[in-house]
Amino acid sequence: MVFKRYVEIGRVAYIGFGPNAGNLVAIVDVIDQNRALVEGPCTGVKRQAMPFKCLELTDYVIKIPHSCRQKFVRRAWEKAQVSQKWAESSWAKKIEARRRRANMSDFDRFKVMRAKVMRNKIIKHEVKKLQKQENQAKQQKRQAKAAAKKA
Repeated sequence: MVFKRYVEIGRVAYIGFGPNAGNLVAIVDVIDQNRALVEGPCTGVKRQAMPFKCLELTDYVIKIPHSCRQKFVRRAWEKAQVSQKWAESSWAKKIEARRRRANMSDFDRFKVMRAKVMRNKIIKHEVKKLQKQENQAKQQKRQAKAAAKKA
């Protein structure tokens, strides 16, 4: 598998842990091999140095020069529609589902369990119907074969 996500100026990253965990930022400048200057203009993350260990690189890149001002980063972010693209991505949807599941009450978990039971009953019923039809078709085939053999 070819590595495609490089640390580069304008690369959008997801903050995996720390005080700003769960937000998107753009890499504005690379400080050294361990840290980058990042900023999240539309996510509320102020410009700061952040270790690469906290960042998870995404597929999105905005076109900005290194060390550019906040206004320029915000314009490029909005022009590239990073927030909308992120919201539509499967990665963001998984994170949202995980968050929703973690915030469920006991009654919500009960309702989900009951819905799964009902869904599985319906699936099982349909599978049984299909198996019954298949068995009947096999039975008819055997009878036709036996009748042809006798004749």
